[in-house]
Amino acid sequence: MAKHKLPENIPAQLDDLDFSILSHLQQDGRVSFTVIAEKLNVSIGTIRTRFNRLIEDGTISIIGRVDPDKVGFRSYAHIAVYIRPATFKEQVARHIAQLPEVSFLAMTSGAYDLEVNVMCRDNDHLVQFVNQLSEIEGVYQTNTTIYFKVYKYAQPDLSLLKE
Repeated sequence: MAKHKLPENIPAQLDDLDFSILSHLQQDGRVSFTVIAEKLNVSIGTIRTRFNRLIEDGTISIIGRVDPDKVGFRSYAHIAVYIRPATFKEQVARHIAQLPEVSFLAMTSGAYDLEVNVMCRDNDHLVQFVNQLSEIEGVYQTNTTIYFKVYKYAQPDLSLLKE
């Protein structure tokens, strides 16, 4: 295993071995502890202990990731949300975060207050969603951009954290 210095902004509890385990799991979430242990030249118990800690501290969660297009989501969109008064940002964000169509939500520093990415069954469903957003107290305006085609949908590449 190649040694590298972790960036200073990474929590101290994550070390090179943790990142190696995470990288293996990102490549194949079903890989066995035995295979990971052999590749990293450590014991299965070490992998199991590290894995359990990563689960418990919320660093990873085990999910079945589906291809949205293959299961029937045909309308993806980016929605810029403008909030008035500004004191409603957190309240509106908490409300939007609960909506099942939302795949990404962030507060921004740009022209709008919240960035929302959604996956909907079709354009009619998207229209219903945007109308639902507009009814939330504090939502002043929305601006929707439809994604015609998604070229990449990925998890973060952990190698980018190496110096």
